[in-house]
Amino acid sequence: MSAKDWVEKDYYATLGVQKSASSDEIKKSYRKLARESHPDHNPGDPKAEERFKAVSEAYAVLGDETKRREYDEMRSLFGSGAFRRNARGAGGPGGQPFDVSDLFGGAAGGGRFGGGGGFQDLFSSMFSGGGGGGPARPRGPARGRDVETEVALDFGDAVRGVTLPLTLRAPGVCDTCHGNGAKPGTQPATCPACHGAGTTTRNQGAFSFSEPCRNCQGVGTVVVEKCPECQGTGGVTKTRTLNVRFPAGVADGQRIRLAGRGEPGERGGPAGDLFVHVKVRPDELFGRTGDDLTLTVPITFPEAVLGTDLRVPTLDGAVTLRVPPGTPSGRVLRARGKGVVRRDGRAGDLLVTLDVVVPARVSDEARAALEAFAEQTPPAGREHLDARVRRIS
Repeated sequence: MSAKDWVEKDYYATLGVQKSASSDEIKKSYRKLARESHPDHNPGDPKAEERFKAVSEAYAVLGDETKRREYDEMRSLFGSGAFRRNARGAGGPGGQPFDVSDLFGGAAGGGRFGGGGGFQDLFSSMFSGGGGGGPARPRGPARGRDVETEVALDFGDAVRGVTLPLTLRAPGVCDTCHGNGAKPGTQPATCPACHGAGTTTRNQGAFSFSEPCRNCQGVGTVVVEKCPECQGTGGVTKTRTLNVRFPAGVADGQRIRLAGRGEPGERGGPAGDLFVHVKVRPDELFGRTGDDLTLTVPITFPEAVLGTDLRVPTLDGAVTLRVPPGTPSGRVLRARGKGVVRRDGRAGDLLVTLDVVVPARVSDEARAALEAFAEQTPPAGREHLDARVRRIS
């Protein structure tokens, strides 16, 4: 993107958020809009594809705290009218004519960025990755943008780990030119405007200003004979399948990074990364707390009073747990090593919560037996409660 894009494009409006939006709000809005406009969900819809590109471009700026701050400062500066012409054509100190194209061509002075490197510093940090007052460095081949997708895993696969094929329809390196954008048998030529430097310099008065070369967009080379497949961009939209390894114990909401599997770079630049957001489907029996698995097991009142041996399932078999006599409802038993296996080889535990079931109806024989049991059972120990009731009655 060019410096002019930063001034003319309202990335906040593109993402549908306020300028005061938090980073989480920006990310949430981006994910929603990216899903809605993704080419996979809108096959053959060029408007949706353009919308997807616009949303991705906006997030590339607003999702980066440093770029967002610089973007806000630039738009605030232009919005203040500091560099607009007045009705008589004058602008800036001394009534010298000024046009915004002068700024993009490298002429600037005064203002909050005046002195030292001025706008040269600002543009150097934004478009060349540098800072300070020195000349802007060649941008070189541009790195591709990162790509995000979402995968739903079964509970057991997330705990044990699994390798799954992931099919994506996204920009990839052109197989015809291998990413350099040139027709097979040819190579990109050195830019005649900047002689391969990627920047051009203009002198105005006592100042010298550098900017990314407009002819080659700061790359330093130009494609004379364009690749017939990608039309000189070095990338094409295609379907590709990746085998993604999800490690044992991957959690819901975790993000897996695949380096170099995102969008290809421009003219042979490095590819971006692919980030896979994991959603874990809930299991009908097991829950999870960190590296421990959880399970609730109902037991009868006699089992709680007299004790029993319980046979309970795990993800890879079954274990027997001893319920001691006099066990209250809600007690947790622990099966060690039957939880999630950690990266160091150790495993969490299976935590079994006992739920004493009280029947809604009992037979006459059972009622008689319970009444006889109640006569032989000591009081529940409510004396302190009974004393408080007597005082307030």
